[in-house]
Formats: sequence, structure tokens, C-alpha cells
Amino acid sequence: MAEPSRPPAPAAGPQAPHAAFFGPVARGNPVVDSFEAELRRVLSSLRRLRGAGEAKPPQHDLHRQGANTLFNIWIKYKPRLPEWYYNERLVKVGDTLAQIKEYKLALLQCYERYLQKFVSVNLDDVMDDVHCFKSTFFPNGVRDEKAALTFHALQARNVCIYQMVCSRDRNLQNQESLQTCLNVLTSLRLTMQVALPQENLCWLIYNGTIHIYTICRHLMVVGESAKVLEYLLWASICMESSIPLLSVHYLTWRATLYTAVSQCYFDCQASIHGEIFARRGLIKIDELKQLEDISSLEHTETEKIFREATLKMSVMIFKRAVYESRRKSNSFRHEPKANPRKAVNLSWPRTTTERLLVKMFDGAAAQFLAILEALSDSSRSLFPPHPPIPDETEIRGVTSELFSAGLEILSGEKGVSGDAAVKFVKLAFSYEEWNVFYSALEFVDNFLQAQDDPTWKKAEIELKLLTLMQPLVFPGKFERSFSISDYNSKAASTHQGSGKTETIRKESLKPEDPFHDLLILATTVFSCVSTSDQNVHPDKEMLVNVVMCLWQKCKTELQQIQMSGNDCLEYIHKHRAYQWVHILWIMNEIIEKSNIADTNVMFAEITLCLAAILENVAESTSESKEKG
Repeated sequence: MAEPSRPPAPAAGPQAPHAAFFGPVARGNPVVDSFEAELRRVLSSLRRLRGAGEAKPPQHDLHRQGANTLFNIWIKYKPRLPEWYYNERLVKVGDTLAQIKEYKLALLQCYERYLQKFVSVNLDDVMDDVHCFKSTFFPNGVRDEKAALTFHALQARNVCIYQMVCSRDRNLQNQESLQTCLNVLTSLRLTMQVALPQENLCWLIYNGTIHIYTICRHLMVVGESAKVLEYLLWASICMESSIPLLSVHYLTWRATLYTAVSQCYFDCQASIHGEIFARRGLIKIDELKQLEDISSLEHTETEKIFREATLKMSVMIFKRAVYESRRKSNSFRHEPKANPRKAVNLSWPRTTTERLLVKMFDGAAAQFLAILEALSDSSRSLFPPHPPIPDETEIRGVTSELFSAGLEILSGEKGVSGDAAVKFVKLAFSYEEWNVFYSALEFVDNFLQAQDDPTWKKAEIELKLLTLMQPLVFPGKFERSFSISDYNSKAASTHQGSGKTETIRKESLKPEDPFHDLLILATTVFSCVSTSDQNVHPDKEMLVNVVMCLWQKCKTELQQIQMSGNDCLEYIHKHRAYQWVHILWIMNEIIEKSNIADTNVMFAEITLCLAAILENVAESTSESKEKG
């Protein structure tokens, strides 16, 4: 039997007319109006989805539908619009998508779609050679009127790639993520290298330095300063090489880049080069000041810009000088630590360090900033705390003097910012300067409790967690000088509505119990991460430290429970181990609620331990029922 014939394919309809058929390509042209209306609808839809927060399963379909719609719009209108107009809209829409954090769509649907007209292979394949790069993307030269749009698309593409890496691996734990960031930095540098001779592209150079600085700062935080130093140096030199960017208007940013380079040298244990570069920065600032018309210096704003830039460089010079001057002094005698509560009553300046502060800086705020920078060290984390290197007596003496000076300034209420004060308290904890820690905490805590902004509430919570961790890390080393019970009672009330939370009986929190401090810390941090206000949650690094501290203190007891096997219930009853299991459960809840499971492999051990204990309890219960 013959197969039934299929209906004939519909005849191709007449091709839609080009926009030029209706007149100028501008508003009022029906093709342009239709194109813009469709773009507005899809962008509005994507903006609403992004604003709704974390996507739920039904919203994934809506997002995919929006992406497909955008794809179809580009296909539909490409043959109907002039190339120049179509390309401009590609890049503009990409910018809009990037603003609403739709980086993947911006990259694939806009920037790379635009750049693919230059090259059909992988775009990264032409990023290794400057001559190949120029001939590929700028066949008519970088002076061509279309070059600016291409430069913008290349730079924006790199930003999207970096943001996509951050979205899936914020801490850059994967080596591939780190390498991608370095590739982005190389690509940004290449783009700026080609654009640098063109003064009209100074905006691209300026934006490029911002992107390089942002990525490099991120890499410095994760300990990759040695790999980003060359890029920060490049960004600084670019600011000096572009004549329009040499004006006073950009000096603040230039000083920020100088500071980053200097800090990078310090991170790489090359402090002498950090100081040299800071002194070089001072010379550059002074040269600009001399070039400025004397009359312009009468403006308060201009004076402020030069003063702030000079301060940034002076702080980096002080960072090394305060230690090196002491090392070189053979006549130095280590001054014994003074009680900070008594030291504040002595006449300022009291020590060699304070005299250097007074010599180099005017005003308490500048002196306090210098103290913070001198104490800051990228190799030093907040936890576990530890003093300076024991065999460097001079360094320990300088450190103590810096903390004493900082406490004096802080107690004087001389305009120290809240952020700086909080950082000072955390540094005191890190250096095991317990007298300074608790003395400074009294001043800072009074300020924080009077604030309503979530930022300060977050800082208050983090400092409270440090006070709870201190007796666990150093039991009996320093007695707490103030009560935290009021805070704990407030914190406990924040999660009463949680269905998962088990009420802790008051008698279980008696100070004589061995796990009293552990339970207080665990329940406090659990209450912090249980609140719906993400802005007041402690930093993930702080949460990781708390959970690791709890685990190290509970691990032995919990492993004993785990190894008891089918006798688990009997062991728990015999050794009154309920609360160790309770703390383990809280740790697991903290890990889940704060999304820190992928930051440390130890957290997998915690979860497995809880699962094993619960399984043993279930089997033990089942056996008890069978025997009964």
C-alpha cells in the first residue's frame, strides 16, 4: 500500500522588509519600534525573575523561555536592521543583562555574538599574541569609529567570565577557577595595551584598572598575591601613561592602586619593595601637586584629595618603618607590657612607636589607620589566634606598643570609624592581646548596641562570637570581664519559631557542666544563622572557624559515641552524652543553613558522624524493641 503523501511544505512567504524601507532607522520606524518593544518585554521579564531572589523550579522554565526569546529576537531582526544599529543594541543589551547579574546571558547572547563576527574559532585562541589580536578584532585599525564598541565588548566579556566563576566558586578552591581568573586578567591587560595609545579611549583604561583591581583583590584574599602583582603594577602604570587620567580627579584612584601594589609586595614578604613603591607613589603625588596651578590648591576638595592620597602612601611606609627602625636600633630595650587600662592615663606619646606615629601623621584617625595597617598581615587569619614570631623580641614589643597606642586613641573617642574600631578588636583577638581585646571591646560594644543598621548588628554578633570562642581556645587564660548572658537570651529568642529547634533546658547550661561554653557558643551561632535577615549573618569565614572549633572540642566524645555501635543508646545514657549529640546536630544545621559545606572537607566528616550516630541509635532502638 502506497504511503500517504505528506502535505506540501508551505511556500516561503515574502521576506520581511528591511528597516530602511520605512525611512530613517530611528524611533518611529515600525521595524525599530517592534524590535525595541520585544527587547523591553524580555528584559523586563528577566529583571522580574532576577528580582524574585533564588529561582524556584517553575521559574527555571520561565528563565529558559526568556533566554530562548532573546535568541529568537536576534535571529529575527538581524537581516532587517543595519549592521551598526544591530551591533550597538547587542552590546547595550549585554550591559543591561550584566547590570541585573545575568552574566551568562550577557556573555553568550550579546558580547560573544557581537565578537563572533570577527572570528569563528574560540575567542581565547587569539588572546595570546598582540599582533594577532589587533589584526583579528581591529582590521581597520584602532582609530576606526567602530573600535570603541569592540573594545567595550571585549572588556565586558572578561567581566562576565569572572563573575560566572565567582557564582560557582567564590573562594576559588578549584584550580581551574583560579586559572580562568588569571586568563581574564591577561585578556584585560592585552585589551588595555592596544587601547592605551588612544587618548579618546581613556575611559576604557580607567574601567580596565577597576576590573583588574577587583579581581586582584579577590585573588589576594585567597592567598595568590604573587600571581597578581604584575597585573596591579600594570594597572598603576596605565594610570600614569594615560594623559587624561593624570589629572587630580583620578588621583584618589591612582593612590588606591599604588596602595594595592605595596600591600601585594608585603604579602609576598618583600616589604622593602612595598616601602620603595609607596615612596615612589609619594613622589608621583608631589609631582602632580607641583604641576597644579597654585590657585587650584585653594579649593578644599583638591586639598582633601592630595591629603588622602599622601596619607595612603605614608601608611604603607609606616607599615615597614615601625618595625625596621626597631630592628636597626641596637640600643632598644624591650619595654614591658603595660596594662592598657592604666596606660591610657599616661601622657601621649608614651613609647617609641607613638612618637613615630606623631611624627608621621596628623590626627588620631590617620594614626589609627596606620596602626591597623601595620598590624594587618595576609598570612595571619583571625582563627586560630597566635602572637608574633617568638624569636623576634623587638617585633613583639612593637606589636604591643601598636595595640597600646590604638587603645589609647580608641578610648579617647577621637573620630575613629566604626569599621576601623571593629577591625582593631579582631586584630587584638588574632594576636592574643587579651587585655587590649576586652578593653577595646567595652568601647566598641557600647557603640554597636546603639546602632540599628544591620551592618553594625552583624559586627556585634561577630564580636560576641569571638568572646565565646576565647575561653574554649584558651581555657582559664583570661577571665571575661563582662556578661554576655543578655545577648544570649536575646539570640535564643530569634529562633523560637523554628520547627527543627529543640528547646534547651536552663539546667543544661549550668557553668559547672564541661560542655557549658560549647553549648552556649553552638546555640548562639545557630540563632544567628537562623534569622531570615541575611545582612546580619556572620561572615562565612567566621562561621567556618566556629564550626571547626566546636568539632575539635567535641570530636573525641562524638567518636566514642559513634564507635559504641549497637550499644549506642546504652553508652549515651551511661555517660550522659545527649548534649554532645545535640551540639553535633547544631553544627550540622549551621553548615546547612549557612551554605559552607563546600568550604572544608572536615564538614563532610561532621555530617557522616551525625548520620552514623543516628543510624546506631535507630538500630539500638530496634534491637531493644525486639528484646522487649
